[in-house]
Amino acid sequence: MSDGRLTPPVTARDHAAGPDDAPVTLVEYGDYECPYCGMAHPIVKRAQKELGNQFRFVFRNFPLAEAHPHARIAAQAAEAAGAQGRFWQMHDMLFEHQNALEPQDLVGYAKAIGLDITQFERDLETGTYAKRVRDDFRSGVQSGVNGTPTFFVNGERYDGSWANQEAFISAIRQGGGRLATR
Repeated sequence: MSDGRLTPPVTARDHAAGPDDAPVTLVEYGDYECPYCGMAHPIVKRAQKELGNQFRFVFRNFPLAEAHPHARIAAQAAEAAGAQGRFWQMHDMLFEHQNALEPQDLVGYAKAIGLDITQFERDLETGTYAKRVRDDFRSGVQSGVNGTPTFFVNGERYDGSWANQEAFISAIRQGGGRLATR
């Protein structure tokens, strides 16, 4: 059972946008096919823009495959893109087109962001990044994640509403934690 803390903490293994020494780190456990994660995506982008170098954003995969049949392969596509230095471009592409996550769509996105398509297709076909996605999922379970999106601000679970953009960004700006009522 989790105590509301991120397990494990953020490491160099994670996909992070923003400086390592930023005063605020937001970790999202997300699912590329989850409509709520899709709604949260532009809010996180806004926080990144508003907070600039004071903010680091980390994304961990938490595909809810029973509800979202394309979530695992989409997460693997993001990881395959990450291996080619294009994680964030694929991450954004997947959220911006989350209703089109068939294999041919993923290959189209890979082409659009300039990936080596042969390598990308091989990575998806062989499941090269399936373990990485499972490891993220397991870390989410250890952290008490049971739905998406789930956010942690500076290692503490954020239980407030992310849909209220002003309150969410304010909580992030303050280093968040358990600021909101449950």
